[in-house]
Amino acid sequence: MPTVAERGGAEPAPLTIRPATPADYPEISRISVEAYLGAGYFSSAEHPYMLQIADVAYRAARGTVVVAERGGRIVGSVTVMAHGDGFDQVAREGEVEFRLLVVDPGAQRTGAATALVHDVEARAARQGATAVVLTTGPDWDAAHALYRRLGYERAPERDWPIPGTDVWLPVYLKRL
Repeated sequence: MPTVAERGGAEPAPLTIRPATPADYPEISRISVEAYLGAGYFSSAEHPYMLQIADVAYRAARGTVVVAERGGRIVGSVTVMAHGDGFDQVAREGEVEFRLLVVDPGAQRTGAATALVHDVEARAARQGATAVVLTTGPDWDAAHALYRRLGYERAPERDWPIPGTDVWLPVYLKRL
């Protein structure tokens, strides 16, 4: 994959990773919706799951929302939770889970997703977690490649179905 410089752009400014504030929620919502729609994961912002994705306050009340900021602009976000936080889906006792890792389509492939995942792992280690776990879409190839590159392994025994469908969601896990 070409770097930013190889694509003819300047190297991006350094990233700052920090907890989100309520003032950040509208921008996180916009980025989340644009990232999911831009990747073709959903065809409408009105899809019920897209409406949930856009509700950053809901996420923040149940986990920790973290942002990647570059040059004073939010370029990505992830939601982090531990088993039992109320927003986790696959985390087991002693594990940390992350969901909704998104990067603004205009800032993708600049290191923001990697930095956010590393922050999740550092948070998990500080909490004494034994592993970090996540669910992704079955055909989200770019996400699968990112997780594998960062040392996550498939945990097919933990895959789970979307209720009311025959679609199974893949689970990835990284032991700490």
